[in-house]
Amino acid sequence: MNQQFEENVYGLIAELEQLDYSIESIDRIWEVIFPHKTARQIVYHYMRVTKFKDIFYIGLIDGKLCSLEIRMNKSVQATSSFDSLPGVGNPTKDWHGLISSARNWLKNVKKDWIKANKQIWLSYPLNRRYGIVCNSLVRKSLTDMYRIDQELGKAKTKKMIKLVEQGNVSAYHNPILPSMTAKDYFEYCKIAYISGQRKDDHVDENLSGRQMYERYADGRDEGLLEIAENSTEEFADWIDGKHPKRTRGGHPWEIKRGGNTTHIDLSVSRSRYGEEGFIVQLCGRSISRLKETICMFLGIHEAGLPITIENPEGIRKRLLGQDNIGIVPCYNSLHRANQHFHAYDSVYDVMYYDDLGRYKNRIKPFITWEPLPLLK
Repeated sequence: MNQQFEENVYGLIAELEQLDYSIESIDRIWEVIFPHKTARQIVYHYMRVTKFKDIFYIGLIDGKLCSLEIRMNKSVQATSSFDSLPGVGNPTKDWHGLISSARNWLKNVKKDWIKANKQIWLSYPLNRRYGIVCNSLVRKSLTDMYRIDQELGKAKTKKMIKLVEQGNVSAYHNPILPSMTAKDYFEYCKIAYISGQRKDDHVDENLSGRQMYERYADGRDEGLLEIAENSTEEFADWIDGKHPKRTRGGHPWEIKRGGNTTHIDLSVSRSRYGEEGFIVQLCGRSISRLKETICMFLGIHEAGLPITIENPEGIRKRLLGQDNIGIVPCYNSLHRANQHFHAYDSVYDVMYYDDLGRYKNRIKPFITWEPLPLLK
């Protein structure tokens, strides 16, 4: 890299070290949003500078440039993790103008940091920010968006909401099974498979619960299929990890296969409150599996078996549109993006701001935006 570019980078680092930074473990972090003038327009960029021991790293959060690794007054180079990626381009050419724009912006910050940050907060595009908005407002406007209540149907939606409101579907209140066998568990599975089957599942209802589990579950059963099926003692020992057939590292409760966030679990655990017995719980968080999970729950409940479901209050919110939609920056993937938000935000599904289309102005007043970093 040429000397002029390196001196430009060193100058940016020296100027940033005079400003406030945040701490993560032992890392020092500066987050800089700044305007960059192109031939056609002014574009805002979001840059993060991290200092780890004596090494600095510069990365563009909202862009696809390589990151830079800097040893002050010694070297500037593209980081090895990005260096071999196609389309990275020339670090000197791509970064030089941005570094200069960032340094120019720091002059404004030093002159009047409140005024400078105000400009950023007013000017940084909304489609590059995180925010939350009530689901009911979005689905009232975007009438063709997927709605779990419509997919589930009025009758089942009403019944599920009623059960949650009665307060007997969570692990805190539901009846406990005093004893259980592997066969009992497989019977739960059979009801779940039949009740929650999708059009393309083609569940053979003549199969036993055990056979269904062998066919449709994850397959890594940790020895559950090898214990005596009718023994309460062996099942208890297996749950407690004391059975010689119990292995580790599997997914015995994953009754419907999927990814880390798109499978369905039917788990069994000991009571949490010192009572003898077991709690059986369904969990299917993904919007693509929630209908199946609710149908499984209702089927097991109708069969008169004790059953709980994870986060029943959250499911009620989702059915009524009382949950929130997460707004995600356009440069980020939507995959697992809901994990960015806090649990108390009640965000289960996400979208881009631009997906609001012609309803942006209608919904924008109701969006709560996450604060941007302050540079001072």
